[in-house]
Amino acid sequence: MEREPGREGARRALGRLLQAVLASRGEANAVFDILAVLQSEDPEEIQEAIHTCSRLFGALLERGELFVGQLPPEDAVLAGSHGATRKYKIWMRHRYHSCRNCLGELLAHPTFRVKELALKTLMKFVQLEGAHPLEKPKWEGQYLFPRTLFRAVVGGLLSPEHDHSLLLSQFREYLEFDDIRYHVMQAASDAVAQVTSQHPEVSLAFWNNAFTLLSAVSLPRQERDISSFYVKHTEPSDTWKVAHLKEHRKTFQMMWLSFLKHKLPLSLYKKVLVTMHDTILPHLAQPTLMIDFLTEACDVGGAISLLALNGLFILIHTHNLEYPDFYQKLYGLLDPSIFHVKYRARFFHLADVFLSSSHLPAYLVAAFAKRLSRLALMAPPEALLMVLPFICNLLRRHPACRVLVHRPRGPGESELDADPYDPEEEDPAKSRALESCLWELQTLQQHYHPEVSRAASVISQALSVPEVSIAPLLELTAYEIFERDLKKKPSELVPLEFVPAQGLLGSREDACAQCFTLG
Repeated sequence: MEREPGREGARRALGRLLQAVLASRGEANAVFDILAVLQSEDPEEIQEAIHTCSRLFGALLERGELFVGQLPPEDAVLAGSHGATRKYKIWMRHRYHSCRNCLGELLAHPTFRVKELALKTLMKFVQLEGAHPLEKPKWEGQYLFPRTLFRAVVGGLLSPEHDHSLLLSQFREYLEFDDIRYHVMQAASDAVAQVTSQHPEVSLAFWNNAFTLLSAVSLPRQERDISSFYVKHTEPSDTWKVAHLKEHRKTFQMMWLSFLKHKLPLSLYKKVLVTMHDTILPHLAQPTLMIDFLTEACDVGGAISLLALNGLFILIHTHNLEYPDFYQKLYGLLDPSIFHVKYRARFFHLADVFLSSSHLPAYLVAAFAKRLSRLALMAPPEALLMVLPFICNLLRRHPACRVLVHRPRGPGESELDADPYDPEEEDPAKSRALESCLWELQTLQQHYHPEVSRAASVISQALSVPEVSIAPLLELTAYEIFERDLKKKPSELVPLEFVPAQGLLGSREDACAQCFTLG
């Protein structure tokens, strides 16, 4: 085919070929010229070719000019004694398959507009094949969906070589349809199984693509909400699995279990666990099947262990799961690093939820209050302003633990020397925290920062009944404290240095004082 230069020239040339093929079966060979443009190096020409293929094969599907049934080999049919019409339909359906394969390859094209247009065209073919099936129903009323084509689309999106996060964000709009969502879950499970079996080392790109797609799947809450179908059917049947929420939940569960049974990158563990409690567990047919994944995640340590405890907490309280080591695991996460890591706010938010029950034994609450008080001696001011009210709230919820504040001390006895608390003990029941006292909070009453000393002084007063909300304090940073101190009036400031500065480094004779002065 001789093409005029430029996108407009390609459009006119492809338009002429399209009209010729649709007008006469004798011009069918022009399809090769159209498909050849899909291999062009010019992205604009490729886009025009995709538009042309969309119109061409869309019209052929609607007109019923593609072979329906098990597609025989092309060479055997053309050499046989079949009628001209049958040969044409078989030949043209082979060209349609070539077009689908080319569009699937274009999902990895470096130009995003080409990828996006290829995806939209493939999804248009899914809809048309559903309305005009290329397979014969085995029984009356059988649910027909173009699974082969659709699985190829999902397989292309879950590429092991390319990051398709942006393309998957465009695909999310199709997940609003109940039938698309149902078949995405099935196709994603198959794709994960296929890639993991073929590649001993699965790429990070594949895992990220898979998680992006899986996390975009959100099930409806009620059966009656399943009513929107991308592939239109004249008479939907109640016997179809795609029409029932129970089947969606089973498929949703199979999808996530097939994904989570593999060894994932640590970054993905965190992403999965962050969404586990509100986007995964509520939609599972059997949420307790997640126990193995969550318990293994608990043993990883750090943020992953904390986030896994959140999922276990839901299984314990909502689904009556027995997990006796839950609070021991949480207790083991309390170390000096919790005041410095980026997930500090989430840790204390979840810890506040986990310790909110008034039915917890006093020895357990005392162990947490004592461990936090001991760690507070090494915490920065922004963390102390959050953890001190946290400890006070524990004492408010559990009056039996207030003995930690009011336990008398023997004459000449040092708190540190007489403290029976064992900070090295991993089991809170054996830490002897309830026999101790919170002398650490009295020590913090002498803290250099006035707000910290005021917060620690609350422990020496009668605790008010209402708890203090720690939510505004969870995200407090050192920068915010510094900015807040700068805005205070002079009367509110506490002097930290009583010897006036003589120079930049403290002496009038130092080298810096000869070149710089205090403003």
